[in-house]
Amino acid sequence: MGVVEAAGAICFLFADVVYSIFRYRFRWELFLEQIVRIGMRSQGIVLITGAFTGAVFAAQTQFRFGKLGLSSATGPVVSIAMLRELGPVLCALMISGRVGSAMAAELSTMRVTEQIDALRALAVYPTQYLIVPRFLGMLVSMPFLVALTSGTGILLGYVVSVLLLGVDPAFYWDNTIKFTGARDIWMGEIKALFFAVIIVLISCHRGLRCQLSAEGVGIAATEAMVFSAITVLISNFFFSFLMNLILSS
Repeated sequence: MGVVEAAGAICFLFADVVYSIFRYRFRWELFLEQIVRIGMRSQGIVLITGAFTGAVFAAQTQFRFGKLGLSSATGPVVSIAMLRELGPVLCALMISGRVGSAMAAELSTMRVTEQIDALRALAVYPTQYLIVPRFLGMLVSMPFLVALTSGTGILLGYVVSVLLLGVDPAFYWDNTIKFTGARDIWMGEIKALFFAVIIVLISCHRGLRCQLSAEGVGIAATEAMVFSAITVLISNFFFSFLMNLILSS
């Protein structure tokens, strides 16, 4: 499938999801189930990702800045980098690997075993039953997961800088608070919403369009993770430029 054709199909899927949200009955039990699957069960992996990313970033920053007498800049650099870029992007990559591939595998298995056709036979609209809960669950969970990733990275960056590398703690926090603003937090949270839409739409699209074979299930799961990750990385470049222009003005 070509890139243009796939992009068009994903746009139609997005329109169908929005239509289904307002057209059909909302299924709270399925929505809450996705909150647990996507949000609660992903906390461990994003905690580890954020913690050690912040720790190693703080260490490398202090190693270089310390030699230049710029230890006071370590805190703000780690904080802004985690909030604006590293937290959202790394969290999205982890979620695309853990949740996105699982979504694609589950939906493709349902397609291969004709469970989606069975839903239509029971007068249940597949998009409303299968995609909408996952879409909304990802939208709600992703900002919290990004905040958890960024906050853990900032905290571990402080621990490494102060306890291991000898930076003055009061000096570290004072500069971090002074140079970190609300716009840095907003940038990361807005990116989280965009990345959530990207991951869930691509993953569900690949699951619904899989080949009707056991091999197709594995291919769909792999493509969901790879395509989601690549799209996140590419779109992050444009999101960063656009939001810097908007928030700076």
